[in-house]
Amino acid sequence: MSSVPKLTITYQGITVPQATAIRTGVLTDYNVAFGGNLNVTSSATPQAHLADNLTQNITDANAAVSSVVAGVDPATSEGRFQDAIGRIYFLTRKGATSSVVLATVTGQHGAILSAGALARDVNGLYWTSSGSVTFPIGGVATVEFACTTPGPVQLGIGELNRIAQASLGWDAINNVGAAVTGTNVESRAEFEARRFASVSKNGSGSAASIRGAVWDVPGVLDVYAYDNRRGTPVEVGPTAYSIPANCVYVAVVGGDDAAVAKAIYQRKNGGCNLDGNTTVVVTDDESGVAFPFPTYDIQFERPAALAVKFLVQIKASPVLPSNLQQLVRQSVLDTFNGVGDSQSRARVGGVVFASSYYSGVVAISPSILILSIKVGAATADANSIEVGIDQVPTLTSIDIEVQAI
Repeated sequence: MSSVPKLTITYQGITVPQATAIRTGVLTDYNVAFGGNLNVTSSATPQAHLADNLTQNITDANAAVSSVVAGVDPATSEGRFQDAIGRIYFLTRKGATSSVVLATVTGQHGAILSAGALARDVNGLYWTSSGSVTFPIGGVATVEFACTTPGPVQLGIGELNRIAQASLGWDAINNVGAAVTGTNVESRAEFEARRFASVSKNGSGSAASIRGAVWDVPGVLDVYAYDNRRGTPVEVGPTAYSIPANCVYVAVVGGDDAAVAKAIYQRKNGGCNLDGNTTVVVTDDESGVAFPFPTYDIQFERPAALAVKFLVQIKASPVLPSNLQQLVRQSVLDTFNGVGDSQSRARVGGVVFASSYYSGVVAISPSILILSIKVGAATADANSIEVGIDQVPTLTSIDIEVQAI
């Protein structure tokens, strides 16, 4: 019988032996096979070289088996394994999603700015409105715009300021907050969060089912849902947002207004009130009702941007990377936007913890010794910042200060 410890799989999970134990077992087997007179202590012998190679092969094989085992667990699966789990829930990984921004548009009272209105930013990229809006008295309204170029496009405050295609009654556009950055492809963490939410999607009448359905709408980057079943208003979050009595509140970042409204309509309870700064008329032409089809006003929130700031302090050293500023800023941006497989993006109604950003910065270089990372809104001076349910956290590179002290 071999002395090499084996990988074992039980009801409790998988147990993988350490490489040192495997090497010891291999050398023991060699020694027994050659009569017990081999030198198993020196690392410069032929048998030691063979043992190292075999140990590496066994370790690699164990790692492959561990990867397969991890692939069947939704919490740890990735790549094609995660895609396969998603298909069980009738989900596919989203491709590139567009950055979105809540813009202020100015125009003549009564004029309608239709969905698909086109604007251009200072970098020459085009952005299209996700829904239509009628200019109220005073001529100022807000509407969400999505970049026509998918991916992590950054847009700072005031950079969406040009009308690309004229529309009757539309005079100007500007953005008072930064854009919520899109992604090149849905990350492992984002896909798992959407899969988890989709478990409730086939139900109806609950905040969870509405959230799951809306999150599945193309282009949606984030969803927050709250069901106030009380007979009185309730204030939620740091902004004390007041949700009316017997009302469902849904905040949505990204996605077409009409598609979002339809998803909400199909999952909400009948007779339930809705709340938000965006109203879309949904026509029910799918329930077998004869023409003329009934129409319903569906409300949801397009949350305002909450500009987040970071201060990263690193111990000064002559061996720090020459492009330290750029590397640290990119690391913070990636973690904030959920790039990679470690965690989801900063979310509506969530908490941004400074501690979540240490590992990404440390991974840049062994020469980096972090003294502190702080986060905040007006000033980066706290260990965390709570985001309101009517706010979407945004971050640009200029709001990340890096100091080597």
